[in-house]
Amino acid sequence: MSAINWPLSKAADLILGDHSAGQAIKNALQGVVSVCNDAAQWSVRPDAVFEEFRKAGHSIEKSTDIASLDLEDIDKVIGFLAAKYKAAASVEGGATGAAGLPGIAIDIPALVTLNLRAIGEYATYYGFDVDSQRERLWVMNILGYASSPNDSAKQVAMAQLVRIAQDVARRKPWKVLEKQAFVKIVKRIAEAVGIRITKAKMAQMVPAVGAAVGAGFNAYYTSRVCDAAYYLYRERFLAEKYGDSVVEAIVDPASDLVPEYEEFSEETPFS
Repeated sequence: MSAINWPLSKAADLILGDHSAGQAIKNALQGVVSVCNDAAQWSVRPDAVFEEFRKAGHSIEKSTDIASLDLEDIDKVIGFLAAKYKAAASVEGGATGAAGLPGIAIDIPALVTLNLRAIGEYATYYGFDVDSQRERLWVMNILGYASSPNDSAKQVAMAQLVRIAQDVARRKPWKVLEKQAFVKIVKRIAEAVGIRITKAKMAQMVPAVGAAVGAGFNAYYTSRVCDAAYYLYRERFLAEKYGDSVVEAIVDPASDLVPEYEEFSEETPFS
């Protein structure tokens, strides 16, 4: 797929690198992804999740009650959550992909919202409150990690995730970020994610293959997001329960909450 999509990806580089057109597209992507996070997390229903635990025989009334469970108990209740989101993403991608280029404008917000909701639902199952500012940043960083096109981008995203996870596990007091700083961080992640998904979806411009590409990519992308959320939240759950030593620091924690993605380096056309 990388070989097939290479010329379209290069075309996207030229468009996004143009100062006027590129900036307009990036601003739109940034706004869409930022709004999608709020909409997605508002749609997560903690009470419905708690009810699933009660049906499985666990006395869960609020998020903090989940910490009393064993990890395997939560895994059993979650079941095939990823399959639900992959199926929905595939259907949505096939429908919008059939429309060619016009469908991308609908597809990207729908795909992003669906995946942000998936992350939020995983968070709720493992006892984390997606209404908190810290958790909203964690959710966005998981999306950034799953969207990473290469290992260096993954390391940047993982450094952010390790920092937040260790701070939470060590019970470090969380100083609420000023609104301006919080918005800056979310915008940085949102713009990078938007650029990456747009480039990956350029093949949907071809109507003859748009439906197949849309359905296939959406299922693949959602699988990556769900896998990342599943494993990272399981690790967070264990760190909360047994201490931060269980958080595998495969990279050093980030020194700044604003990620330095390669899309914003001087060597790329997105600077």
